[in-house]
Amino acid sequence: MVIFSVPLPRGRSSRVLPAALDPLGHSTALVGPVACMQKRMGEAVARVARKVNDTVENKTDSLDLANCKLMTFPVGIYKAMRSVTEGIHRISLANNELKSLTGRFINTFSQLRELNLAGNYLHRLPEEVTSLLHLRAIDLSRNRFRRFPEPLAAVATLETIDLEENEITEVPVDKLASMTALRSLNLRANPVGPDVRLLVRPLVPFDLLLSPEEHVPKA
Repeated sequence: MVIFSVPLPRGRSSRVLPAALDPLGHSTALVGPVACMQKRMGEAVARVARKVNDTVENKTDSLDLANCKLMTFPVGIYKAMRSVTEGIHRISLANNELKSLTGRFINTFSQLRELNLAGNYLHRLPEEVTSLLHLRAIDLSRNRFRRFPEPLAAVATLETIDLEENEITEVPVDKLASMTALRSLNLRANPVGPDVRLLVRPLVPFDLLLSPEEHVPKA
């Protein structure tokens, strides 16, 4: 079954592409750097369509859209996957160009156990994250968070939070201490303050992973 299919410009072979995202849905021939860019974009959207189709056809519990050059989550996927969303437990959107995540995404994939958003440009999470009642692990490493995303503190099932390589200086200690399922919080490569470094067991019921403190040599 083909979920998305649109014709490419004349002279090119037919390829499965998501119509809502297709940057090649025109008949104008392009040359040089522009043509190369369009080709790369076409390959990226074709990869998205192929992976979505595979997930729907095989009824797998995971969707891997890592490294697809996504700037937003394609809205066409909601309709394409509406028959299988309740069975999706793992999603990877790692290494894309996402600047935000919408409440619609969270509400659509409400049965998530694992969510990988590493390597994007995220700086906040929607409040709807608190409705993910089965989420066990979230990877937010290599993003743009300046503060700990506090909606995560309300997700009682979370066991692992990875925030390595962000810009976080402080964390909500009291809220984190109440997360009884949390086993590991990775804050390596963040400019955390000295107070955060004092958060060790038994003060908090989880392992706090930090980079070694850099000592400034005396003049």
